[in-house]
Amino acid sequence: MPKQFLEAGKIVGTHGIRGDLKVQSWCDSPEVLCDFDTLYLDEKTPVTVEKAQVHKNIVLMHLEGVDTPEAAEALRGRVLHIDREDVELPEDLVFIQDILGFSIFDRRLAREIGCLRDVLTDNPAHDMYEIKTGDGRLVYVPAAKPFLQEIDMEQGVIYIESIEGLVE
Repeated sequence: MPKQFLEAGKIVGTHGIRGDLKVQSWCDSPEVLCDFDTLYLDEKTPVTVEKAQVHKNIVLMHLEGVDTPEAAEALRGRVLHIDREDVELPEDLVFIQDILGFSIFDRRLAREIGCLRDVLTDNPAHDMYEIKTGDGRLVYVPAAKPFLQEIDMEQGVIYIESIEGLVE
């Protein structure tokens, strides 16, 4: 069952004297995090976003009730979450957190090659799947066509088609 609250970013510092926060966004882009009026420190602690803007790939954010540098500093290191219900994903996209741990089946090799360990999103061309193979190696496969064939959310399997030498 998918988690209701998804990790969206981490408070990495403070900014200025009004209690603003520096937030490292874990969304597709920092701008996405600026679209939310409510974030969560945990499942039971909503926080209201009064203002958010991107500055040098970091989100500068002001939360309601966090009005001093000391209050902001107390939140350093906390992870911010979004409620799955607040997000409308296009049909062809999935939340990364929902597919971590999925089996990876290579159609070219006609066998399972491992499981999805991470999705690396900092590649300029496209995301990369980090796959841990059965023998403990890490292999990297582009998370794009023609390599990515299908994601079966029901079965927990990602189907890829590798090229020779990519995963062997």
